[in-house]
This record gives sequence, structure tokens and C-alpha cells, in this order.
Amino acid sequence: MKNVLVLVHDDEGQEARLQVAFDMVRALDGHLVCLDVELLPMVAADAYSGMEVAQLACAEHDKSAANRARITQNLSREGIAWDWHRVIGMPDTAIENAIGQADVLVLSSHLDKGDTVELRQLANRIVSRIRRPVLAVPKTCKGLDLHGTVLVAWDGSREADQALHDAVPLLGLAGDVILIDIDEPKGPFALESAATYLSRHGIHPSVEVMQVESGQTIYSAILKRAHAARAAYVVMGAYGHSPTIETFFGGVTRSMLANSDLPVLLSH
Repeated sequence: MKNVLVLVHDDEGQEARLQVAFDMVRALDGHLVCLDVELLPMVAADAYSGMEVAQLACAEHDKSAANRARITQNLSREGIAWDWHRVIGMPDTAIENAIGQADVLVLSSHLDKGDTVELRQLANRIVSRIRRPVLAVPKTCKGLDLHGTVLVAWDGSREADQALHDAVPLLGLAGDVILIDIDEPKGPFALESAATYLSRHGIHPSVEVMQVESGQTIYSAILKRAHAARAAYVVMGAYGHSPTIETFFGGVTRSMLANSDLPVLLSH
């Protein structure tokens, strides 16, 4: 995991995304790819004149240029390897076109209604459309301790299996890995198999069966355990294909993105 792709756009989550990406690049001795997306104004045809649309586009261009100048100046002082890709268009398309040479994508987990509509729920949309892990970062995040404790939420799904596989380069840096079972699966995707897989990579997790209290949601139970362990971030699968898994774990994914105050590494 050497190539870290981060979305650059002047919104409330940008600083958190950048600080987390910087920490990842340093810990992994990697390379940062800044994907600077200059958004096209999305307006109703009968709501604005051609002149007004042009003015909106110019305002976005000026904002993007100022943001780029500020960040590239800061990057020169970070002491990391980086490059910059500027794209005019929609963030979903820009990410899909750029993801091929990236190992992990850093996005905001959730942005409020005050932010641009194209950026809201972006992590939620994009995670099932790319074949790379997404590190979803809350906008209050100040950085990422790759050497701290990590909580891995396991439900026996193929998505959880993919997340475990994708997270190995990061888990290898962790001081402690806690593998929690949230559905007690058996067979090839049993919790013991997941722990054995990690041990063959030199990662020896502690294993727990999570108890969900009456009236408690699964996502809140995961977060409660993560906070109790002082976890730096959470690893979990996202959006299963079958209706059963989609209902069970998909709801957890959406809730984690909307409510987690910790970064969440997601894979589909």
C-alpha cells in the first residue's frame, strides 16, 4: 500500500482528509496523489441565465485555484512525495478514472447540508463502485495513528473478508489489532479463519465475540467497543450483494459513515 489518493476540494472535510493522508504516506513510506476536483455548477436550466451560470463557474474556478495554491505551498513543507491531478467535472467520475493507480482512497465520511451536494454521501456512493479500500474520515479528525489500536469488525461476509485482506499493510503497523465477531459465522469465513489469516502475515489479533445489548444498534456497539479500546480507526466490509447481507450490514455501513467520529476503512 504505497499510493494514497486523496480528494482535494475546499470543503469542511478537506483538512481532515489531508492530515490523515499525510500520516498514511509517512507511515507507509508512500506517495500522495492529490485529486483536485473543480466542480461544474449544477443548476436548473430555467433557474439561472447563461451569464449567471458562467459567473458560478468562474467563482468555483477562482476558489479552486486559491485552494490549490494554498495546499501546494503546504505540501512543499511536509517532506513527503506527492503529485497533483486537476480535473474539472464530477467527483464520482474523477475518482473512478483516477483510482487505477491508487492503493487506497481517502474521502470524508460525511459532509453536512452546508457543503456542495455532489460531495455529500460521496464515500457511501463510491465504495461499491471501485475495487480499492476507502478510508472514510470524519471532518473533525486531526490525523491518524497508524501505530495505535485497530478494531476489525467481522461478520463473515465476503466484503469483510476483502476488507481484512486490503487492511493487512496497515494492520501490520498497528500496535494492537482487535478482531470482533458480530454474527458468529462458521465455515470458511469463520472468525478463527480470519485470525489465522492475519497470523500468517505476522499480525496476531485478540479475538472477541461482540455482545449487542437489547435496543442497541450494531454500529453503535462497534463504536462503543472501538472507543473503549481507544482505537485509531475501524476496519469493516461494506454493502453485501445478497438481500440479507445488504439489509444487515449495509445499514451498518451507512450508519457508520453518518455517525462515526473515527476513521473507517471500508472495502466492497
